[in-house]
Amino acid sequence: MIVYSVTINVEDDIHKEWLTWMKETHIPDVMETGFFIDNRFLKVISHNAEETGQTYNIQYSCPSMKDLHQYQAHHAPRLQKEHNDKFEGRFVAFRTLLEKA
Repeated sequence: MIVYSVTINVEDDIHKEWLTWMKETHIPDVMETGFFIDNRFLKVISHNAEETGQTYNIQYSCPSMKDLHQYQAHHAPRLQKEHNDKFEGRFVAFRTLLEKA
């Protein structure tokens, strides 16, 4: 099992709009690609005192690395562009691949 983890810090003034869009649009769109079994949407509660904004982690479970590569090749660019177009310059994101031990 592969876990595709996306950690995103969003500015406070767009936080509520972003949260709604993620839950109602983006995550359902990612899941509709058919490459993921399930997802978890988590709020990061530990952070540095000087850090601003709100931080979340979304974890998508994928059956295999082959499936993940297919998602990344055929769907990720479009979905990431939609996110960037809507919230450009208002968030920072990084992605991590994990393997269930």
